[in-house]
Amino acid sequence: MRYFFIILIALGSFMVGFDLMENASELPDSANLVLIYIMYKGFYAVDMMLPISLVFAMIATSVELVRSNALAAYYSIGYSKSRILAPFLSVAVMMISLHIALHATNFARANEFANNLRETSQFIRPTSNLFFTHEGNYVYFGNLYPLTKKAEKIRIFTFEKGKLKEVLSASEAVYDYDNGYWNIKKAHILRPPGSLDLNATGIVTEERSNVRALKDFKPKILDQVYEGKANFTIIDGFDALALLEDQNVDVAKIESAMFRIFVTPWFAVFLIVIFFSFAPVSARFLNLSVFSFGAILATLLVWGFLFMMGELSNNKTLSPAFGVIAPIGVLFAIMIGRIGSPLRRVRVKSRQN
Repeated sequence: MRYFFIILIALGSFMVGFDLMENASELPDSANLVLIYIMYKGFYAVDMMLPISLVFAMIATSVELVRSNALAAYYSIGYSKSRILAPFLSVAVMMISLHIALHATNFARANEFANNLRETSQFIRPTSNLFFTHEGNYVYFGNLYPLTKKAEKIRIFTFEKGKLKEVLSASEAVYDYDNGYWNIKKAHILRPPGSLDLNATGIVTEERSNVRALKDFKPKILDQVYEGKANFTIIDGFDALALLEDQNVDVAKIESAMFRIFVTPWFAVFLIVIFFSFAPVSARFLNLSVFSFGAILATLLVWGFLFMMGELSNNKTLSPAFGVIAPIGVLFAIMIGRIGSPLRRVRVKSRQN
């Protein structure tokens, strides 16, 4: 835990400091906003660096145990590798579980909030010109304000059997979380003629009050899904999947984001087991500098590869199963292979006098 927190703070500080040097000229003039920007960037750094900090902490602890001959002493009194590895895994599982749980909050959107502060001095900036489908109808929002749950310049085109049935237009709508609808106080309804016959009824207009529309289409879902954002919280991600499942909308980006939250961080646990299986009992059996350098390099390569595959999945270049699940599955298979050979319950008995 000591090494973990030292490494996490060091890597997070480096990441935040590098970002400040790069974007210092674009930050707002307000000192308060700059401090909030640093805080959000710090949260994002923790989100990025926590898994590899666990692996680096395990490497540092293993080197210390080997160099001080503590590892050989544990084996000599009857400890197995699995028993020595148990504290590493316990801490890793606890921290990764906490890391995943934090994504149920706005911790998952820290980088988005920080970038919004840098660009507009606002936590959440309004989204403009949203055009989407809902239950076979087409909807247009001129402006969407997720923080205040309000939309402006609304147009809803209702179709029936492929033909335009009516057009609803309104200047403003507010989402009500209690009933799950967008409430429109005043709406203008326009209905086209049923046929093009000269004797048919012409265009019909109607003014209507207190209209409810777009059930369960939460502002956050609209803002994130249709703007192509990938910083989903767990709750928003599940809500979006449940809502869009039957809407004929591609949910690959949402699935990729959810897989990256729940699956990708566990690579740290797999690497801890794999590296520990290669750790020497004594410094006489292996050069510790070579071991630590190789383990750190392998961690960075694996982390970079997983990040690349995740980004390709977010951009829909790869399917979420292939871009996120498959690499973690390969690491899990390698870990199982290492457990099956040198990580068996091998005990080193002390000599009998």
